[in-house]
This record gives sequence, C-alpha cells and structure tokens, in this order.
Amino acid sequence: MNWQAISFDWNQIRAFLATAEKGSFSGAARALKTTQPTIGRQISALEDTLGVTLVERSVRGLTLTEAGRDLMDHVRAMGEAATLISMAADGQSQQVTGDVTITSTDLFGVTIMPELLMPLRDMAPGIRIRIAASSDIQNLTKRDADIAVRHVRPDQPDLIARHVGDFRATLYASRAYLDRAGRPTSMRDVAEHTFVSALETDAMLATLRDQGLPFQAENFVMASDSGAVVWEMVKAGYGMSMLPETMCDPEPGIEKVFPTLTPIVFPVWLVTHRELRTNRRIRVVFDLLARGLADKIQVR
Repeated sequence: MNWQAISFDWNQIRAFLATAEKGSFSGAARALKTTQPTIGRQISALEDTLGVTLVERSVRGLTLTEAGRDLMDHVRAMGEAATLISMAADGQSQQVTGDVTITSTDLFGVTIMPELLMPLRDMAPGIRIRIAASSDIQNLTKRDADIAVRHVRPDQPDLIARHVGDFRATLYASRAYLDRAGRPTSMRDVAEHTFVSALETDAMLATLRDQGLPFQAENFVMASDSGAVVWEMVKAGYGMSMLPETMCDPEPGIEKVFPTLTPIVFPVWLVTHRELRTNRRIRVVFDLLARGLADKIQVR
C-alpha cells in the first residue's frame, strides 16, 4: 500500500459522491444531513487536493467534468466498501434476511455466479439467493427478479444500470478435440473444423467472418439456445466456439485456438430497479456482485 499517495479526506469523497448522485449541493446536503456550504467547501477542498476540477458550476446547475466522470467508478467502489465495513462493524449484514432473485444467462449462472456469491454466506447468511436463467430484461420491470446481469444497457427509466466492465470472447476448443482434429495454423485452416454455437447461426457467422474466420453454415455441427449446453459440448470435444476468456482460460483441457486473434469485447451491466436505494438485502447482493465482477474483469 502506498500510503503517501492517499492524500484526500473520506468526507470530501463522500460529499463528491453524494453530489454526483443527487445532482446538486442541496440534494447532497439533505442526503448527508449537513449544509449546502459545507458540501461546497468539501468538494472544493477535494479539487485542491487532487489538482483537478471535478464539478462545473453554472446557472443551469452542476455537471461533472471529464475528470469527475473518470473518478466516479472508483468513488462508487469506495462508497460500497464503506457501506459494507459499517454493516460488518455493527453486525447489520448478519441481520439482513430475505430472498433476492438474480437473473443472468445460464452460462454465466453456471460458470461465474457461484464464485461471486460465495462470500455472501459469511457476510449475510440470512439472504436466500434465487437464480433465474434468462436474457430477458423484462423480468426486472415485471419484478420477477431483483438484479440482472446483462450485456446490453436497459433503457427503462425505472431501472438502475451500472457498467462494471467488459468481458472478452475469442475462439476456444477442448484439447482433446484439437489433438484429434489438428490445431489450425492459419485462419483458412478453421474451414476444416466444426463449430458449436447458439441457435442464431446467421448472426454468429457474420461475427466470425468479421474476425476473419471463414466458417460456413456447414461447420455448425451443434447448436443450442442454452449457453451452458454449448459450453458442455465444447468441453466434450464437439468443436470450437466463441467463449469468454474469463471463463475459459482457467478451465483445464480448454485451449485458445489463436492466441493472437483480436477478442470480441462485450459489456457487462449490473441492473436493478430503484428499490436498490431502500432495500438493504438487494443493496448487499448488488454491491457484492459489482465488486466481484469488477475484480474478475480487471484480472484480464
């Protein structure tokens, strides 16, 4: 830890975060139960300490500068950590109980979700998690789920969405398949190989060809609308598939076909409804997932 690099005051960070989320000094003052001049002084002090302007003040109100926007992800993470520390210190997390339903693709639910949620058993054992495998954002607006992991930002005004980072996908196959079918040494070689995919064959073909991979419809020997099924088929040796690096790289027996191939980048959004601000059990799970996903993405 570089202690000399930490020169700001937490109260200043808290004032900046509240101002950014509430959109005004007065809103931040109400949230933090202080006065508007105090908020203004704390943000000015933070700007002086960091040597950057974070907030533009005008007759139209407050807007974050580019430097302010760049800080927001880090400041939010600090706020979430502070919340969890406070809850752990007074035992509140142990008292949070009830059901929280999370929806994600079945592939994400099978391969990544178990690791992310494991700390919850110690942090808040009274929370019961329900996993709903789905890619439909409507299950949030209909209140069939509390939190969603999605790859597209929702546009519904009653939802809160946070971009926690980007996953990368590239071409993988099992070692057993490559031992049997041969390891391609050029893009043209993949035309002799089989491919496992989701059912949207035309869209996948277009994506593969954009990557310079000359697959044809005839190469698609196995398809499913279940990502978990595709994953198991690849592991069983049916052929190649485009899969996330964060899932495949640690998996024994799975190889990246072309290490130099430019990966496809796709965003990861954590989405919930506005009850996040008032429901403590949803807040605990949302913050845990946000932190775990950010850590997993940063490892890449």
